[in-house]
Order: sequence, then structure tokens, then C-alpha cells
Amino acid sequence: MTVFDVWKSLKKGDIHPVYCLYGKETHLLQETVQRIRQAVVDEETKDFNFSIFDLEEDALDLAVEDAETFPFMGERRLVVAKNPAFLTAEKKKDKLEHNLGVLEAYITQPAPYSVFVLLAPYEKLDERKKLTKLLKKHAHMVEAKELTAKETADFIAGLAKSEGKQIEPEAAEELVLLCHASLSAIAQEVKKLSTYTGDRGEITIEDVRKLVARGLEQNIFELINKVVNRKRTEALQIFYDLLKQNEEPIKMMALIANQFRLLMQTKYFSDQGYGQKQIASNLKVHPFRVKLAIEQARLFSEQELRNIIEQLAVMDYEMKTGKKDKQLLLELFLLKLLQPHEKNGLL
Repeated sequence: MTVFDVWKSLKKGDIHPVYCLYGKETHLLQETVQRIRQAVVDEETKDFNFSIFDLEEDALDLAVEDAETFPFMGERRLVVAKNPAFLTAEKKKDKLEHNLGVLEAYITQPAPYSVFVLLAPYEKLDERKKLTKLLKKHAHMVEAKELTAKETADFIAGLAKSEGKQIEPEAAEELVLLCHASLSAIAQEVKKLSTYTGDRGEITIEDVRKLVARGLEQNIFELINKVVNRKRTEALQIFYDLLKQNEEPIKMMALIANQFRLLMQTKYFSDQGYGQKQIASNLKVHPFRVKLAIEQARLFSEQELRNIIEQLAVMDYEMKTGKKDKQLLLELFLLKLLQPHEKNGLL
């Protein structure tokens, strides 16, 4: 079950006594806990009926005991037990020895007046463990995994809708890039953009570019995008602006090399018949970056990309050994790339 399935169930009033939330997408985990709290506990009684236990510091017995306590001035109690490392295969020395039998017994017979949530910010749980098997049998298992490009776009559209706005698809794409696909950062920026646009009902790409800060990595991505599409003036403007901001040419070159390596890797997997999701999983990058890399990689042959990466490796050596001026090397490299393929000398 995904977090989005749980959100829909909560809206319908379908609430279960035990949840196990796991996965690496921490924003979705926190948002799900928040939605469960809103569905379970009245705002007026949350100080009495909502508890969070950190199982790296608190004994598991205390969390279970709290869940077994009758709610005060309300109908239900919510107990969240976070960081249950005992559900993973990680070998580390815990500060506490937890009595897992207490939780095992509770899972099979949960208190009817409480909702108990295990919040496990781990990519995988150890399914060989007895407790994990019991959870899979008796609890609602909810995975907060990295979103696909479409899911990310839908997530952003949903955020904008909750603020009474619509967002252009191009604006959503730009937001993903500028926020490194961080959902928490995206959520904050959507709130800011919604306030900025005032009575206007739509968030545009111009709004995003005006309001959302662009880091070096995003500027390099945009630089490469302008270069591969032969937009000479715009590409050079970005490059010279970065120099004015005292960005180090060696660092810029390293990020350019990373992007071209991504293009080559993406092209290889795509030519082998891999889909966008599979490529993202193999390369450990967000599916949205893969989508854009596939589009850019189509403009090059595999050999052309190899030649570019080899040239960047030579530049790296020349920069670090002081054989040539760093800024001049990078400038000449970009100027050559901006020429037609048959003339640039790199391909």
C-alpha cells in the first residue's frame, strides 16, 4: 500500500489500529503521520491523546503502555513510535534492549480506542524477522518510496490545488530541478509561490524562476541544456554569470562531467531497452532527471558522448596541474560544444 492509498482511506474515515510506515521518502512519512493525527485526534485534545516515542531513546514498553491507556477527553489516542531499528537487518549496537514480545502481543490484539504507528525511515525491512511477519499479517504496511516523474508531477499539482492554485507542467518540472526533487523543499516552495501569486490562479514557470533560488548544480544543468540545444547566447550568459559569482571553474567542470556521464549512462540503458523507471533505479537518480537526460542524450551518439567525457578528463588534468588557465579551458570547451557537431572538434 502506498501513502496515497492511505490518504484516500483516511478521507473516507477508514482508520486502522496499527500502521507500519516505512521508506526513504521522509516528507511522505511525516505527511502521512500528520494526516493520521488529523483523522484520529481532535485538535483540542491532542496534548493529551497524541504521543511520539523515539525508540532510539525510549523503551518500546512505554509506547505500547501508552497505546493501552484510555484516551482522555477524546474518543481515540494516537501513539507514534519512530526509529524501530529492530525491524531492519542493520547490525548496530542499540542503546536499549527492547522487549519485542510486548509489541508482538499488542499487534495481534490492539486496543480498540488507539491507533499505533511504527515510523520506520528505512528503505527495507527485514522480512525474515518474526515481528515483521506479524506486522505484514496484522498491520497496515505503508511504503513511502521515491516517486516516479508522473507521481512527482501529480504530487506538485496536488500541493498547488490545496493552496487554491494550478501549476503549469513546465513550472512543476522546473521546481523539481531547482529543489533536487526534495519533496519537503518542493512543498515549502509551492506555499511561497502561492503567496507570491496572490489572487492569480496559476503558478507559471516565470514565477518559479523568479522566486526559487538556483544553486550551482541547477545552473550547470541549465547551462548544459542550453548547450545541447545550441542556444549559444543563453548558454554563455549563464557561464559568465557563474564566473561573476566567483564559482570555481574546476567545480563547474566536475558538475558538467557528471551531467555528461549521466547522459551516456542513460543512453546506454535506453538503447538496451530499459524503461525510465528501471534506468533511475540502476543509476540511483530521480526518475525526473532520467526523463530529461533521455531527451538530451538523443542529440548525441554514444561515441560523441565518450569523446566529450574524454576531453573533460584531459581538461581536469590540465586544470589541476596548472598547465593552462582554468577559465579559458572551460570557455573554449563550451564554445566548441556550441558549434555544429561536425565542426566542434570534440565529437
